[in-house]
Amino acid sequence: MAESLDTLPPVSTLPSLPTSTRAQILDLLFEPSQALHTLSLPLTSTESTHSFRTYDDLIAAIGIQLTELAESASTSDTEWLEQILGSHPRLGEKKVDSKLSRMEQAAMAKASGDQRSEAEIAAEMETLAKLNAEYEARFPGLRYV
Repeated sequence: MAESLDTLPPVSTLPSLPTSTRAQILDLLFEPSQALHTLSLPLTSTESTHSFRTYDDLIAAIGIQLTELAESASTSDTEWLEQILGSHPRLGEKKVDSKLSRMEQAAMAKASGDQRSEAEIAAEMETLAKLNAEYEARFPGLRYV
């Protein structure tokens, strides 16, 4: 397996990078999702007509792809979008695959001066697990993100 990326390479190098590295970049920016790889890796390839000056530009282009799926009347497009959204971890779950997500969560906890006890954190996790289960029962195949 390829070594995991900890930082993003210059966006200008995207088209020249191997597919596996470009997939890891998407995993850093979003959550690991084979469906997102299939949808969005072509944007980053040498065959793409897109050229990105910043990662914000790439994220915006992927946002357009996701919006098009969301606005589509096609059942297969809805299923595709659900696969992508389903790759996001449930709220309150400890496992977070994206390094950027872990860094974001750590920064938020530090900035908020989170001083909760382990019991308070456990109670919050239990509440989130119940709410996640209720949401997923009401909307099968989706996660609250």
